[in-house]
Amino acid sequence: MPHSVDLITTIATALGLALIFGFVAVRLKLPALVGYLLAGIVIGPFTPGFVADTSLAGQLAEIGVMLLMFGVGLHFSLDDLLSVKKIALPGAVVQIAVATAMGMGVAHWWGWSLMAGIVFGLSLSVASTVVLLKALESRGVLATPNGRIAVGWLVVEDLVMVLVLVLLPPLAEMLGGNGAPASTQSLLGTLVFTLGEVTLFIALMLVVGRRFFPWLLWQVARTGSRELFTLCVVAAALGIAYGSSALFGVSFALGAFFAGMVLRESALSYRAAEESLPLRDAFAVLFFVSVGMLFDPRVLMEQPLHVLAVVAIIVFGKSLAAFLLVLAFRYPLNTALTVSASLAQIGEFSFILAGLGVALGVLPVEGQSLILAGALISIALNPLAFQMAEPLQLWIRARSKRARQLEQRDDPLAELPADVASHILSGHVVLVGFGRVGQHIAEALDAQGLPYVVAEQHREAVEKLRGRGIHAVVGDAAEPAVLIQVHVARAQILVIATPDAFQARKMIEIARTLNPHIHVVVRSHSEDEAELLRREQAVDVLVGERELADSMVRHVSEHVDAHRGSGMDAQP
Repeated sequence: MPHSVDLITTIATALGLALIFGFVAVRLKLPALVGYLLAGIVIGPFTPGFVADTSLAGQLAEIGVMLLMFGVGLHFSLDDLLSVKKIALPGAVVQIAVATAMGMGVAHWWGWSLMAGIVFGLSLSVASTVVLLKALESRGVLATPNGRIAVGWLVVEDLVMVLVLVLLPPLAEMLGGNGAPASTQSLLGTLVFTLGEVTLFIALMLVVGRRFFPWLLWQVARTGSRELFTLCVVAAALGIAYGSSALFGVSFALGAFFAGMVLRESALSYRAAEESLPLRDAFAVLFFVSVGMLFDPRVLMEQPLHVLAVVAIIVFGKSLAAFLLVLAFRYPLNTALTVSASLAQIGEFSFILAGLGVALGVLPVEGQSLILAGALISIALNPLAFQMAEPLQLWIRARSKRARQLEQRDDPLAELPADVASHILSGHVVLVGFGRVGQHIAEALDAQGLPYVVAEQHREAVEKLRGRGIHAVVGDAAEPAVLIQVHVARAQILVIATPDAFQARKMIEIARTLNPHIHVVVRSHSEDEAELLRREQAVDVLVGERELADSMVRHVSEHVDAHRGSGMDAQP
């Protein structure tokens, strides 16, 4: 029997061509993922030459999705998820409904059936988590309030799609798909059963998983074997993801996300994230290659107007809906633009839903081709959407007084109460950002009895701070109105605890305009970024790794000095 090397051939060819095309794309000032997509098209079944195993590539890509979602879970706590529920839950549901309605509208215009329109619209309504995470990570905004809202929004979308995939077969039977018609009672029973399964899975992960898996990780770490530790991390990610799908009907991606969330409870979560990073990056590349392999370029020539309509719904239609929804919840303009750019693409769930629709006989094969074309084009355009967010934000604010008013309109959290504002002493601290770093700083300021005011984009966080009697204002501190509200003109120190260096520069410029003598302390992730800020802005910049190293050296020195002072090192 000949030895099969299909798996090796697929991985070697996919990664090799992805490297070549990705390198060319970067040299042409294009995102690397455009090169990965082109590599997939080259080795796909719709172009001449070598054809890779599409089935194997899809499974490898699924592993990449699981590992990437696992990594996000390692940095995304349950508190982070719950903290954005007030905007992510209603926002995602309404946005899905709007995008689905738009898809149904064009499907009806093309003469498709009602069920085909529903499946088509739902496929266009859900964004790719992989694409979103790569975009947020590359810009260093994954841990920011905007990043948490975008991730929470997509987690809700994933949960909705889990329900849709389970409910679609009985719904298709009711509305004219393959098989015998199903009853409304059967549909309701399926819905209740699915909700019960998902609820049970989440409960088990949060109650049992949060205790067992961190304990397991610690036991493996005690062996001192790096190989076993890495194996434990990967096995936990893939094992929980597979088990959640096999036992509870939850998607691989969602299962892996919750696996990361429970392992985050371990003190070794940072090491777990670091150990799994190379695998996550490699398999994420395979995801983009597999997307390219599914694309048939002929659809661009045969149905260009249909493709244009699909891309318009994905990139503009549902993004505009999300943009207006975020503004309606009184979040800043930059939050609305970040979320809308995050949703301006579709991915893995869209492929699964389209494939199921074709298999059930409710979606024409033409619809699947259009969905794949829309996915490929929207993924390629997504980096451009993020790049356009900042200039678009400046353009809107400069030309629309209404847009400026919308951000601060009658929002009680957008300004300090009059009685508080009038009694704030000069010389207070302005703290921008109330994430994990900001919370530690606030605790230290409280311990020293120093007055401070918090500027935070996250409305729920500001509500909690106000409830605890802490002075806080909601808004983007890169806007003059927000820094005016926190009385930066009378402050002694401005502490920027958010990791976005670009926004930090704007905050510093505005603060120095209002208060030329204010002292500024900034957080940074890299030495190069820190040196640039020191040179351009003349501020104190603290780099996380450097401060940790300095603190450890200080503890070592103190211990050595105490040891010497006790005379324990004296020679007999």
